[in-house]
Amino acid sequence: MKLIFPILFLLNLIFSSDQIPAPDQDHPMLIKGGTIHTVSHGTLENADILFDNGKIISVGHELTVPAETEMIDAAGKHVFPGLISAGSTLGLQEIGAVRATRDYAEVGDVNPNVRANVSYNPDSELIPISRSNGILLALSVPRSGRISGTSSLMMLDGWTWEDATLKHPIGLHLFWPSMDQPKKKRGKKKKEHDKKDSRLKAIQKVDDLFQEARAYLKLKENNSSSYKHDLRLDGMLPVIKGDIPVFIHANEVRQIEAAVYWADRQNLAMVLVGGKDSWRVTQLLKERDTPVIYTQTHSTPMRRFEQYDQAFITPFQLYKAGVQFCISNSESSFQTPHIRNLPYHAAKAASYGLPLEEALRSITLSTAEILGVADQAGSLEVGKDATFFIADGDILDVRTEVLIAFIQGKKIDLNDRHKMLYTKYQKKYRQKDLFKVTD
Repeated sequence: MKLIFPILFLLNLIFSSDQIPAPDQDHPMLIKGGTIHTVSHGTLENADILFDNGKIISVGHELTVPAETEMIDAAGKHVFPGLISAGSTLGLQEIGAVRATRDYAEVGDVNPNVRANVSYNPDSELIPISRSNGILLALSVPRSGRISGTSSLMMLDGWTWEDATLKHPIGLHLFWPSMDQPKKKRGKKKKEHDKKDSRLKAIQKVDDLFQEARAYLKLKENNSSSYKHDLRLDGMLPVIKGDIPVFIHANEVRQIEAAVYWADRQNLAMVLVGGKDSWRVTQLLKERDTPVIYTQTHSTPMRRFEQYDQAFITPFQLYKAGVQFCISNSESSFQTPHIRNLPYHAAKAASYGLPLEEALRSITLSTAEILGVADQAGSLEVGKDATFFIADGDILDVRTEVLIAFIQGKKIDLNDRHKMLYTKYQKKYRQKDLFKVTD
């Protein structure tokens, strides 16, 4: 036990980022002559963006600028709103194989009181790696048990978790139980009955918790003498009151249907997360106005008879059916180090039918709308946060490099461990004169 704290301290030193968070913007800045991808109002060629105090002041041509404005020449470059990852454990884990660096799971099956942002580590090495590819906002999601807690939308820069929190809470996360039906086998009737019972019991347990939370709210509002503070039930209240939605993680069609009907019966706002089989129930999702955070673009077919490219074309099918959706990286904790690849999930969907402008929207404004921050992020509009980046090409193209990034007007350090290692090994081969390395 005496060794635990020294080990944790050492791990924190080893795996912490050495990038210094940016200071607040203290003078107006102008991005001049770039191709501005506003997302909400099309693409503006050879246009400018003026921003100050962390907010966009104007977007367009021939802008009037204050005398003390700093100008950044973006001629030949592209300006995009910051990309938003809609589901990961970024900031809640560092190395999946090292238990001491995993802080996304709490003991127990029901933890609605868990808050993601208070566990967020702003010194994670994974943060600068992610923002180097344009991901400037990320939804950090706790993952454990049936109800894992509330997620937080984090800005990928800041000294503390308080600095980095853009909005909390975003939603309460519920992992829907498996609805698989066991195959009938002779002599296995009892086992089949037990498995069916386990599904019903899991759903009943969730029902009971929400019923208990509603009763708790009534006692609290009426100042009843029977009221006793309960941290766990307090975590349920924002959902019960309708302040935030419940994010239900489900992929198989029976899970999705059961979850949608359950949320409707409970009169809860719902967001579907995962949605691998969402293409099968587009009419239901459209009728119930259920948004989808689709996390399965880079996945294999679920069934033998499905087409190999079903996961790739699902976003287009959702778009065609009029279902509100956004694209996110895989929500698996194993994929957290790779959320920098978020734009390529959208690019894959674009290569299988989704219009290019919708692909970009699916990782910017559509995500902001579903997460309830469209008034701050997701597009380049007057009054919104100056959270955007400048790149040398289309961000959906794997060859594109992000050159400059801003979060709420703060110019972000885009160095990261990958770039450091790249520079290091360039020097190695130069020193050994093995072959010529071009910059």
